[in-house]
Amino acid sequence: MEGYEVITSDGDKVGQVVATQGDNLIVEHGALFKSRNALPNAFAEVDESERTVRTTLTKDLIHESPKVSGDDLDEGEVAAYYGLPGGNTTEEGWGVLDEHDPTESAALLAERQGMRPADQERAEVRENMGAGETYGSPGRQIIPPDPHTTGHSGDEK
Repeated sequence: MEGYEVITSDGDKVGQVVATQGDNLIVEHGALFKSRNALPNAFAEVDESERTVRTTLTKDLIHESPKVSGDDLDEGEVAAYYGLPGGNTTEEGWGVLDEHDPTESAALLAERQGMRPADQERAEVRENMGAGETYGSPGRQIIPPDPHTTGHSGDEK
């Protein structure tokens, strides 16, 4: 595939394939100051008859990817950049969750910090409420009478 032109789905020319390393094509671009970036095979469609590689990725996305210098290619960094498995993964391949992962639920975060989940707290409040209390059953709050407006002598005229 060396020498194949890399073209985006928009028709932009990204550069030329100069090598392959692992599951990546090494794409070189630039006239005076040559630069090399990795393009994962997962995003490459090879057309042998036209000697081109088509990709759905944008030109900017490829040009801003981790640079390749010589034979030094960090495949984990490239995979992480493009969101592919093999980047920051565990043995099972599910990925390592960051301690401050924004996709983590509030209940899970509270549990990790030693707090009781909100639904458990609500259940305990309901269990502790007796039938004779002034607040009534859940959902039907009974407001106690205002001691300032009832039962005072001299208020009635």
